[in-house]
Amino acid sequence: NEELIKKVNENKHELFDLRLKQSTGSLEKPSQIKNLRKDLSLLTGYEEKIFTDEFVNSDDVQEAL
Repeated sequence: NEELIKKVNENKHELFDLRLKQSTGSLEKPSQIKNLRKDLSLLTGYEEKIFTDEFVNSDDVQEAL
């Protein structure tokens, strides 16, 4: 889980850098932004699923059911 959070944060910083380059006109491949956004979306969806599964499978929730 920690690795996943680290990867999401790295991608967010990289996306910021790419958008900055795009705004200054120094971005060589605009498709990089699209690809990174796609990767970030997949990672955050996977991250959300992991945390939801952990919550549902936690002892406190199981006891409540």
